[in-house]
Amino acid sequence: MRIIAKKILRDFWKVHPDSEQQLKSWYQESSKAEWTNPNKIRIDYPSASFLADNRVVFNIKGNHYRLIVKINYDYQMIWIRFIGTHTEYDKINAKTI
Repeated sequence: MRIIAKKILRDFWKVHPDSEQQLKSWYQESSKAEWTNPNKIRIDYPSASFLADNRVVFNIKGNHYRLIVKINYDYQMIWIRFIGTHTEYDKINAKTI
């Protein structure tokens, strides 16, 4: 998978250094993945939540943070749409971000 906007992750872990290792791990694992549908993601990330419009919510660092991505399975691309704390997550509409 090709991941768009790694800078968003880097900027986040500069502010929240406790998330750095887990975000780097997620990035490496996702980059190597060949997800063709949500069921393939569920094998690697059983706690991931699936929303409309091919959006996926990943729990980061024991569910301290939430990462929302949008996936194009045909083109094997992931767009990072949001990373934040639960409080920040509660203030957005995860279905449209």
